[in-house]
Amino acid sequence: MSNQPDIREDMHRTSVFAATDPAVYYDTIQPVLTTGKPPLVLVHGAAHTGSCYLQTPDGQPGWAQQFATLGFPVIVPDWPGVGRSGRMDYADLTGEVVCRALGGLIASLDEPCVLLTHSMSGAYGWRLVETHGERIRAVIGVAPSPPGDLEPVPPILERGDDYVIIRRGAFERRVDLLQPTPFDDDLVENKLVGAGAQFPRDYLDAYKRSLGAAPPRLSYERSNIEGSQLRITEPASFRNKPILVVSAEHDRDHTPENDGALATWLADIGARPTYWYLPDQGITGNGHMMMLEKNNADIAALIAGWIEAKI
Repeated sequence: MSNQPDIREDMHRTSVFAATDPAVYYDTIQPVLTTGKPPLVLVHGAAHTGSCYLQTPDGQPGWAQQFATLGFPVIVPDWPGVGRSGRMDYADLTGEVVCRALGGLIASLDEPCVLLTHSMSGAYGWRLVETHGERIRAVIGVAPSPPGDLEPVPPILERGDDYVIIRRGAFERRVDLLQPTPFDDDLVENKLVGAGAQFPRDYLDAYKRSLGAAPPRLSYERSNIEGSQLRITEPASFRNKPILVVSAEHDRDHTPENDGALATWLADIGARPTYWYLPDQGITGNGHMMMLEKNNADIAALIAGWIEAKI
């Protein structure tokens, strides 16, 4: 049975720029009734914007509306230099800059938040706990990238003036140094969507057209080329922090082995992690983009229940 909540059309939505450095654009969706639940900040991954939380490819309500209907005030930013936050010089757009802007947004909120990250933004979430831990009550990492502490440094197979080719696992990958890295059909169909039945495949072409590209330095760091990924050096803010790591059945890069190892590392530095492989929670057929899939409301309801139990 679906846990689809009754989406209210009269929930309050606003869109503004935060006076962060650099500035970020964000949407706020307030529940109709005040519930006392903490604000929930939803941070997108590479090639996406905050819109991935606002609507699914087939036009259904996204996680932002789902969580608001469940009583959470929701804040949905675009990374600096991405989407409605406006263009930045690619040379200036690093993971540190993204974290500085998101940290400024979190610090500006009236109360500490729950932070939800996805994919590439996972590493930004771990850094934000380090720098703004007192403003973050709990973290949900949805198929999250690990910090550089856990990410192996890939061998460089070829280097040009404007690119490198690396090996990650069994795959070779080109990373452009000056231009954004596009998400080609193979990456979309085999990494983002996968072989599960929950993605609305009738809308796959429209979804592909909605995607951007990953800014060059952020792609370089995500692959931990030359040890460039953000690392955790002061883990004190992780002590007793509730953290949920979630991975799905048809996500080739986020297996129980990989994401389970991340949860173990989080426990080792003092956090209170929970790891969910969705089939163990009775949720099957999902891929990397679970917030866009047909059963997204079921997953949102599970996450909401975890938050309420932990804080």
